[in-house]
Amino acid sequence: MNYYESSKNGKLKCLLCSYYCDLKDGQIGICGVNKHINNKIECLVYGHISAFNIDPIEKKPLYHFLPKSKSLSLGTVGCNFHCSFCQNYGISQEKKIDKSNYISPKDVVTIARQRGCESISYTYNEPTIFYPFAKDIAIEAKKYNIKSVFVSNGFESKEVIDDMKGIIDAINVDLKSFNETYYKRSLGGNLNQILENLILLKANDIHTEITTLLVPTKNDSKEEITNIVKFIKNNLGENTVWHISAFHPDYRELNLPRTSFEKLKEAYDIAKEYGLKYVYIGNVGYENNTYCSNCNELLISREFFDVKQYNLKNGACPKCKKKLEGVFDGY
Repeated sequence: MNYYESSKNGKLKCLLCSYYCDLKDGQIGICGVNKHINNKIECLVYGHISAFNIDPIEKKPLYHFLPKSKSLSLGTVGCNFHCSFCQNYGISQEKKIDKSNYISPKDVVTIARQRGCESISYTYNEPTIFYPFAKDIAIEAKKYNIKSVFVSNGFESKEVIDDMKGIIDAINVDLKSFNETYYKRSLGGNLNQILENLILLKANDIHTEITTLLVPTKNDSKEEITNIVKFIKNNLGENTVWHISAFHPDYRELNLPRTSFEKLKEAYDIAKEYGLKYVYIGNVGYENNTYCSNCNELLISREFFDVKQYNLKNGACPKCKKKLEGVFDGY
């Protein structure tokens, strides 16, 4: 696909995220890394990685996607959001691009193969802003049966989400709030667009898990938590994985307290009350187990990012043979 189209007065419209920035020659988009140059929009961070690690897939967090496997994780700089609590603000809010190092998609995949990674994760900053690079890596990775994962704020353009089908295998979307005003004033993006995108991702058969960072006084009211749960249940289905994550003070939110376990447990209980099958509490060392939704057999036990027990047989419960929703051994 082309990642831009012609607009009025010689401008080009960027098609990477739902801001659809209209850029005149020489202008850079909200993300800080896509620029109109000589009648095309160039992704300035293509091949320029700011962070590169090998992580357990559980750290993304993805709990129903290739458990126990390793994922080669990478990010660039820049972001289309400006969250005041960003834990990666040194990367996401950075506009200066280090051009001294270049790595090709082929080289990224070679490293993933050498290190025994079953997937490559595009994370640390918003991957839709470097989608041209991520896509080229993902296509190369497919040759070796290595899957691709987005860790995203969910503000992709419709064009990119449609293009991701068959290329990006899984995504964890940060559903940061259920308050339109809070999104616009404090985070970026647009709540309704993110909700539409979640529905489209699911429709495009991309394995989708959702994370909500509960930030005290910002998005942790019982009403807001209930609205998030209702949206997931009614629009994405009761089998959609929801991660409730604990906030710790960072970036511009140093005066807020950490999320209490009581608040995390309240959100968990609300989700269970409304019928969500797979709800996990993160960032507090809580033991997160997956049970069969049919017979309650223990399928996977986890501590932090470590899988302690893995009892699935061909992706199914060993006792009642019900398939667990997700992507598991043998795919």
